[in-house]
Amino acid sequence: MKLKVLGALGMVCALAACSGAQNTDEIQNLQPVAKLVPGSQNDLIASAGDRVFFELDKNELSVSSRATLDQQATWLARYPKVNVLIAGNCDDRGTEEYNIALGQRRANAVREYLEAKGVSAQRIQTISYGKDRPTADGDTPEAWAQNRNAITSIR
Repeated sequence: MKLKVLGALGMVCALAACSGAQNTDEIQNLQPVAKLVPGSQNDLIASAGDRVFFELDKNELSVSSRATLDQQATWLARYPKVNVLIAGNCDDRGTEEYNIALGQRRANAVREYLEAKGVSAQRIQTISYGKDRPTADGDTPEAWAQNRNAITSIR
């Protein structure tokens, strides 16, 4: 009896293997995809992006940053009840006081841009974390570049 059950299971497995995906790329594509909740943080990230980046010791918005913020403004127009927090961040070089001030200037630059695009000031709060909340670990130019940002999150 056990032999029949094992044989049947073996045949099922063999047939499933033959009729299934032919390579690991196809198998990986079969992974379930999480459904985005409209108006959520994940929706913001997927639809518009949640962060912009800055040059060393600067708070001016680059062309690519403005493009991301244009998408954020459009997204926020679709969800008028969503409020956001913009967190200005810096890399770990410089004094705490300097980085807190620079992070605030970065957050303010993003807020001012979004307001100019029609987002109500009442929907936007800013904060500076200076160098206290790095998104990338390490003391490399690449890590520093990732940490010079302003991140928009849902409140």
